[in-house]
Amino acid sequence: MDVRAKLAKNLISLRQAKGWSQEDLADEAGLHRTYVSGIERKVRNPTITVLERLAKALKLAPGRLLD
Repeated sequence: MDVRAKLAKNLISLRQAKGWSQEDLADEAGLHRTYVSGIERKVRNPTITVLERLAKALKLAPGRLLD
């Protein structure tokens, strides 16, 4: 599985497990909803800094997003 697909799959399932919308996650991470949507649709290539912000919002280690 390509890394963008793995990230998208993990992000969607972790977000949904919290009962969050894309907008909820974006607000928690300080990102725009369309950016989160782009990551989940595999059309955006987030930086390491963005991965860190997403992980912090989800309260997990950044590497967990790519497991």
